[in-house]
Amino acid sequence: MQKQKKSTKPMGPKPQYTRKEPKGPRIIAAKYNTSCVKADQYPEGDTVEIAFIGRSNVGKSSLINSLCNYRGLALVSGQPGKTKTINYFDVESKEDISETEERRYHWFLVDLPGYGFAKTNKGNRNLWSSFIADYILHSERLMLLCLLIDGRHPEMPIDKVAYDWLVEAGVPLQIVVTKVDKLTAKEKSANLAIIKEMYPTATPPILYSSLKHTGRELLQQRINKVLVGDEA
Repeated sequence: MQKQKKSTKPMGPKPQYTRKEPKGPRIIAAKYNTSCVKADQYPEGDTVEIAFIGRSNVGKSSLINSLCNYRGLALVSGQPGKTKTINYFDVESKEDISETEERRYHWFLVDLPGYGFAKTNKGNRNLWSSFIADYILHSERLMLLCLLIDGRHPEMPIDKVAYDWLVEAGVPLQIVVTKVDKLTAKEKSANLAIIKEMYPTATPPILYSSLKHTGRELLQQRINKVLVGDEA
């Protein structure tokens, strides 16, 4: 059997693969601004605020660090309820309009104390409850509040109480489901169905893993709708 001769036809150039960047603004910088417990301590101005709240030990600090791509921005503690003040972070997002033009957005990420911790005296706990409520009810710059739900425990009564209160207050809500990397595919599907039924909002829940950064782009897109004024 006669062997076929190899083709001497020159090969074309190898295809070039480039990473597709997500459209819209992306977070490029973040830094701590201030902490407060009273309205007269809030930063001045009209900067848009996007707040995050959840049950103690829901993984809020880790999510904030992941979202901003800044390890250590929000301190991660092994002691639930460690955050006891309203913490403001300056965040800058940048959008490339063209090769020569860009647009930048400055906003506050507001880290609210976790609810449900008990290692404090009654007086502090009452104060904790009141200043969080005062902020949520009276901050005119609060454009979106992300309520974090632990994906492993979607039926916690305290989360439902928080959700019902926020809905009653008329706060624009986004449900963010944390720690989804700890779930099997079957658990994720079942728990997501529970969350959609228990915590209905105008937009679907966002599944997030701070460990793998899953959901980071989706959460940025949700925030971008607020920044660019593209809310439905």
